[in-house]
Amino acid sequence: MNLKEVADVFNKRGFKARVFDSIQQVNDVLLEEIEPGQSVGIGGSITVNDSGIYDLLKERGNTVYFHWKVPPEERGGIRKLASEADVYLSSSNGVTKEGRLVNIDGFGNRVASMFYGPDRVYIICGRNKVVETEDEAVERTRTVACPKNAERLNRNTPCRKTGKCHDCLGEDRMCNIKVVIECPPPGKEINVMLVDQELGY
Repeated sequence: MNLKEVADVFNKRGFKARVFDSIQQVNDVLLEEIEPGQSVGIGGSITVNDSGIYDLLKERGNTVYFHWKVPPEERGGIRKLASEADVYLSSSNGVTKEGRLVNIDGFGNRVASMFYGPDRVYIICGRNKVVETEDEAVERTRTVACPKNAERLNRNTPCRKTGKCHDCLGEDRMCNIKVVIECPPPGKEINVMLVDQELGY
Protein backbone atom coordinates (compact mmCIF):
# COMPACT_ATOMS: atom_id res chain seq x y z
CA MET A 1 0.00 0.00 0.00
CA ASN A 2 1.34 3.41 -0.98
CA LEU A 3 0.30 5.87 1.73
CA LYS A 4 1.79 8.75 -0.23
CA GLU A 5 -0.69 8.11 -3.04
CA VAL A 6 -3.54 8.04 -0.51
CA ALA A 7 -2.33 11.34 0.97
CA ASP A 8 -2.19 12.88 -2.51
CA VAL A 9 -5.86 12.04 -3.06
CA PHE A 10 -6.84 13.62 0.26
CA ASN A 11 -4.84 16.75 -0.55
CA LYS A 12 -6.65 17.11 -3.88
CA ARG A 13 -9.92 17.03 -1.94
CA GLY A 14 -8.87 19.93 0.30
CA PHE A 15 -7.52 18.05 3.29
CA LYS A 16 -3.99 18.56 4.61
CA ALA A 17 -2.61 15.04 4.44
CA ARG A 18 0.86 13.81 5.34
CA VAL A 19 2.60 10.46 5.80
CA PHE A 20 4.70 9.51 8.83
CA ASP A 21 6.89 6.52 9.55
CA SER A 22 5.93 6.34 13.23
CA ILE A 23 3.57 7.68 15.87
CA GLN A 24 6.60 9.31 17.52
CA GLN A 25 7.02 11.48 14.43
CA VAL A 26 3.35 12.42 14.65
CA ASN A 27 3.75 13.48 18.28
CA ASP A 28 6.75 15.62 17.40
CA VAL A 29 4.74 17.44 14.73
CA LEU A 30 1.74 17.90 17.02
CA LEU A 31 3.91 19.43 19.74
CA GLU A 32 5.39 21.76 17.13
CA GLU A 33 2.12 22.84 15.51
CA ILE A 34 -0.08 23.07 18.62
CA GLU A 35 0.90 26.16 20.58
CA PRO A 36 1.52 25.84 24.34
CA GLY A 37 -1.41 28.14 25.16
CA GLN A 38 -3.98 26.40 22.98
CA SER A 39 -6.69 24.14 24.36
CA VAL A 40 -6.95 20.64 22.89
CA GLY A 41 -9.94 18.33 22.66
CA ILE A 42 -9.54 14.61 22.12
CA GLY A 43 -12.22 12.31 20.75
CA GLY A 44 -12.49 8.70 21.89
CA SER A 45 -9.65 6.92 20.12
CA ILE A 46 -7.37 4.01 20.97
CA THR A 47 -4.82 5.40 18.51
CA VAL A 48 -4.64 8.80 20.22
CA ASN A 49 -4.83 7.33 23.71
CA ASP A 50 -1.96 4.91 23.04
CA SER A 51 0.16 7.59 21.37
CA GLY A 52 0.92 9.30 24.67
CA ILE A 53 0.15 12.76 23.26
CA TYR A 54 -2.32 13.49 26.07
CA ASP A 55 0.41 13.31 28.71
CA LEU A 56 2.90 15.19 26.55
CA LEU A 57 0.49 18.08 26.05
CA LYS A 58 -0.55 18.16 29.70
CA GLU A 59 3.07 18.14 30.87
CA ARG A 60 3.77 21.10 28.59
CA GLY A 61 0.89 23.05 30.09
CA ASN A 62 -1.85 22.75 27.46
CA THR A 63 -5.42 22.45 28.67
CA VAL A 64 -6.56 19.07 27.34
CA TYR A 65 -10.15 17.78 27.37
CA PHE A 66 -10.38 13.99 27.03
CA HIS A 67 -13.42 12.26 28.48
CA TRP A 68 -11.56 8.96 28.91
CA LYS A 69 -9.43 10.63 31.60
CA VAL A 70 -12.25 11.77 33.93
CA PRO A 71 -14.90 10.00 36.07
CA PRO A 72 -18.08 8.91 34.25
CA GLU A 73 -20.20 11.67 35.79
CA GLU A 74 -17.91 14.32 34.26
CA ARG A 75 -17.69 12.92 30.75
CA GLY A 76 -20.65 14.76 29.25
CA GLY A 77 -19.22 18.13 30.20
CA ILE A 78 -15.74 17.23 29.00
CA ARG A 79 -17.08 16.07 25.62
CA LYS A 80 -18.68 19.49 25.16
CA LEU A 81 -15.53 21.35 26.19
CA ALA A 82 -13.51 19.20 23.79
CA SER A 83 -15.81 20.21 20.95
CA GLU A 84 -15.11 23.88 21.73
CA ALA A 85 -11.31 23.59 22.02
CA ASP A 86 -8.82 25.35 19.76
CA VAL A 87 -7.58 22.06 18.31
CA TYR A 88 -9.14 18.60 18.09
CA LEU A 89 -7.39 15.22 17.90
CA SER A 90 -8.93 11.90 17.00
CA SER A 91 -8.73 8.98 14.60
CA SER A 92 -11.05 7.63 11.93
CA ASN A 93 -12.67 4.22 11.69
CA GLY A 94 -11.91 4.04 8.00
CA VAL A 95 -9.80 5.98 5.50
CA THR A 96 -10.58 5.32 1.87
CA LYS A 97 -8.21 5.48 -1.07
CA GLU A 98 -10.89 7.70 -2.64
CA GLY A 99 -10.08 10.39 -0.07
CA ARG A 100 -12.92 10.03 2.42
CA LEU A 101 -13.05 9.65 6.20
CA VAL A 102 -15.69 7.15 7.34
CA ASN A 103 -16.83 6.96 10.96
CA ILE A 104 -19.47 5.24 13.06
CA ASP A 105 -20.11 6.74 16.48
CA GLY A 106 -22.17 6.19 19.60
CA PHE A 107 -22.65 9.68 21.10
CA GLY A 108 -21.67 11.69 18.01
CA ASN A 109 -19.32 14.06 19.81
CA ARG A 110 -16.27 12.68 18.04
CA VAL A 111 -17.61 12.90 14.50
CA ALA A 112 -19.33 16.26 15.07
CA SER A 113 -16.08 17.77 16.29
CA MET A 114 -14.32 16.52 13.18
CA PHE A 115 -16.42 18.69 10.88
CA TYR A 116 -18.03 21.31 13.17
CA GLY A 117 -16.37 22.88 16.18
CA PRO A 118 -12.60 23.39 16.45
CA ASP A 119 -11.16 25.10 13.40
CA ARG A 120 -8.15 22.77 13.28
CA VAL A 121 -8.47 19.00 13.46
CA TYR A 122 -5.89 16.23 13.35
CA ILE A 123 -7.03 12.74 12.33
CA ILE A 124 -4.30 10.17 13.10
CA CYS A 125 -4.62 6.83 11.33
CA GLY A 126 -2.45 3.77 10.99
CA ARG A 127 -2.14 1.92 7.70
CA ASN A 128 -4.58 -0.72 9.00
CA LYS A 129 -7.41 1.82 8.65
CA VAL A 130 -6.91 2.35 4.91
CA VAL A 131 -9.38 0.60 2.60
CA GLU A 132 -10.55 0.95 -0.99
CA THR A 133 -14.13 2.23 -0.64
CA GLU A 134 -16.74 3.63 1.76
CA ASP A 135 -18.50 0.27 1.87
CA GLU A 136 -15.27 -1.45 2.88
CA ALA A 137 -14.69 1.18 5.57
CA VAL A 138 -18.15 0.57 7.05
CA GLU A 139 -17.68 -3.19 6.89
CA ARG A 140 -14.28 -2.91 8.54
CA THR A 141 -15.73 -0.77 11.34
CA ARG A 142 -18.60 -3.16 12.02
CA THR A 143 -16.50 -6.33 11.97
CA VAL A 144 -13.20 -5.12 13.45
CA ALA A 145 -13.57 -1.94 15.51
CA CYS A 146 -17.07 -2.41 16.92
CA PRO A 147 -16.59 -5.92 18.36
CA LYS A 148 -13.32 -4.81 19.99
CA ASN A 149 -14.91 -1.67 21.37
CA ALA A 150 -17.83 -3.68 22.71
CA GLU A 151 -15.37 -5.92 24.53
CA ARG A 152 -13.39 -2.95 25.84
CA LEU A 153 -16.52 -1.17 27.06
CA ASN A 154 -18.21 -4.35 28.31
CA ARG A 155 -21.23 -3.76 26.06
CA ASN A 156 -23.75 -6.56 25.67
CA THR A 157 -24.00 -6.46 21.88
CA PRO A 158 -24.26 -9.35 19.42
CA CYS A 159 -21.14 -8.20 17.54
CA ARG A 160 -19.09 -8.75 20.68
CA LYS A 161 -19.94 -12.44 20.51
CA THR A 162 -20.01 -13.04 16.74
CA GLY A 163 -17.61 -10.49 15.27
CA LYS A 164 -20.18 -9.18 12.81
CA CYS A 165 -22.94 -6.57 12.82
CA HIS A 166 -26.53 -7.59 13.59
CA ASP A 167 -27.97 -4.04 13.45
CA CYS A 168 -28.95 -4.48 17.08
CA LEU A 169 -31.42 -2.13 18.75
CA GLY A 170 -30.63 -2.64 22.43
CA GLU A 171 -29.50 0.04 24.86
CA ASP A 172 -25.87 -1.06 24.49
CA ARG A 173 -25.84 -0.33 20.75
CA MET A 174 -22.80 1.74 19.75
CA CYS A 175 -23.45 2.29 16.03
CA ASN A 176 -25.85 5.23 16.24
CA ILE A 177 -24.34 7.76 13.85
CA LYS A 178 -22.56 7.20 10.54
CA VAL A 179 -20.64 10.08 8.96
CA VAL A 180 -18.60 10.33 5.76
CA ILE A 181 -16.43 13.42 5.40
CA GLU A 182 -15.80 13.94 1.70
CA CYS A 183 -14.11 17.36 1.90
CA PRO A 184 -13.39 19.80 4.73
CA PRO A 185 -16.15 22.39 5.29
CA PRO A 186 -15.26 26.02 4.50
CA GLY A 187 -12.83 27.47 7.01
CA LYS A 188 -12.00 24.10 8.54
CA GLU A 189 -8.50 22.62 8.47
CA ILE A 190 -8.55 18.83 8.67
CA ASN A 191 -5.11 17.26 8.90
CA VAL A 192 -5.02 13.60 7.92
CA MET A 193 -1.90 12.05 9.46
CA LEU A 194 -1.28 8.65 7.87
CA VAL A 195 1.17 6.52 9.82
CA ASP A 196 3.01 3.54 8.38
CA GLN A 197 2.22 1.45 11.48
CA GLU A 198 -0.67 -0.65 12.74
CA LEU A 199 -2.48 1.66 15.15
CA GLY A 200 -5.73 1.27 17.06
CA TYR A 201 -8.64 -0.67 15.66
